Amino acid sequence: MDFFNSAYKGRPPWDIGRPQKEFVDLVKRGEVTGPVLDIGCGTGENALFYAAEGFETWGVDSSPLAIQKAQEKAAARILAVQFQILDALSLARLNRKFGSVTDSGLFHTLSDEDRPVFTKNLASVLPSGGNYFMLCFSDLEPPGYGPRRIRQQEIRDTFRNGWIINYIRPAVFESNTRKEGSRAHFSSISRA
Repeated sequence: MDFFNSAYKGRPPWDIGRPQKEFVDLVKRGEVTGPVLDIGCGTGENALFYAAEGFETWGVDSSPLAIQKAQEKAAARILAVQFQILDALSLARLNRKFGSVTDSGLFHTLSDEDRPVFTKNLASVLPSGGNYFMLCFSDLEPPGYGPRRIRQQEIRDTFRNGWIINYIRPAVFESNTRKEGSRAHFSSISRA
C-alpha cells in the first residue's frame, strides 16, 4: 500500500478532481440507495458527490495521505462525509451496513487470493438486496500501462456464491492523463 500513499504525494492518474461519470450517471438513474460506502475512495471525489446529493456517506482508503486530502476537501466544501483509513480487506471492522457500496478502481488491484477475503468483507457491510457498484479496467484495454485488466468472467467467478450480478457493461475509466480514458467494465452486483 506504500505505492498508493506515495502516489498521493502528487496527483495520480485516477484522481480527476471530480467524480467519475459512471457514478454520477448511477445517481441520476436512481440506482444508489443510502447510506453509501465508497471503498478505495482516494481523495474523496465520488464520496463528496454522494454527500452533496444528500446521501449519508462514508469513504475508506488504505492511504493516510488520500484520507487527509479527502477530509480537507470535505471541510472546504462543508460536506459531512465520514472518511477513515481502512483497508478494503477489513471492511467488517466498520460494524455497520450500507445500502450501496461503490468501487472506482479498487477491484482491479486485488490479487486472486485477496478476492475471496474481499467478497467476505463486502458481504459484511451489505444487507441482502444491497448493491455493490464497481468500475474496473477491462481486458479490452490494450496492455502497456495502468493496472491489471479484468475479464467479465473473473467478475462472474468472484461473485458466483451469495451474489446476483445485475449487469456488467462496457464503460470508460476517466483519468487525468488520457483524454479518451480507458476501457472498463461497470458492474452492478447485489447481495443475495
